[in-house]
Amino acid sequence: MINKIIGALCLALIANGALAAEDESAWTSQLKDQFFAGRTITESDAVIELDAPYRAEDPALVPLKIVSKIPQTNDKYIKKILVLVDKNPFPYVGEFEFTPDSGKADLAMRVRVNTYSFVRAIAETSDGQLYMTKKFVKASGGCSAPIGADLDAAMQRLGKAKFRLTDNIKPGEANEAQLFISHPNITGMQMDQVTRFVKKSHFVNQVNVSFNDKPILTAKTDIAISADPNFRFYFIPEKNGILKAEFTDMSCLSPTSRANCKAGQSFTETLAVKP
Repeated sequence: MINKIIGALCLALIANGALAAEDESAWTSQLKDQFFAGRTITESDAVIELDAPYRAEDPALVPLKIVSKIPQTNDKYIKKILVLVDKNPFPYVGEFEFTPDSGKADLAMRVRVNTYSFVRAIAETSDGQLYMTKKFVKASGGCSAPIGADLDAAMQRLGKAKFRLTDNIKPGEANEAQLFISHPNITGMQMDQVTRFVKKSHFVNQVNVSFNDKPILTAKTDIAISADPNFRFYFIPEKNGILKAEFTDMSCLSPTSRANCKAGQSFTETLAVKP
């Protein structure tokens, strides 16, 4: 009898632990009103779908892929996607804006996940409607993962960037591109492995990508973006032109407050595109 009681209690604790692990209280009690007060959000994969690992191999390098399900036309398109990690110390990952010239509102990147949490992407279409998709990710310590022993070398590479395109660029169609940025993206919660001090946050906070001066991707990002950020996106080259990335960084005294932040440097990278 005692063994049965103990077994039942263990099963109950396991069940309660599983429920707690997938708790959405951060979203329902705080984040929804913080970002979308008074607005209706449809939870569905019909407009965008989020792909993320259920169990992350590396919590500081969790791959996310957002796939759009509607075309980017002048009549209706995905205008903006907000990405959040519910239980990160600073849940805001980034806000990404698209245009019809983006071709697709698809996006891929790597993020930090600090504890078991829902990761969610909320899309706003050009007619003002909101659609949400989410995934539960098991990860731990992504925001405090060590910077690494070679921070000086990383700082010397700071701001270097490059584009990578598909082999066969097709004019008038949505073509995939990838932007790589060299930046340690320090969260403000990481210990320097050499000095043993916690470094203040220092991260890429704005990325603007254009083709022939037409906006393709505009991103406001924060500490949850992984070190050496890279973004995969789409654009439509109607003719030869210049793909340009302009990005900035900033530093903050607190990893979870934007009250005491200082603007950093600005960087530019270009690539001639010949469809």
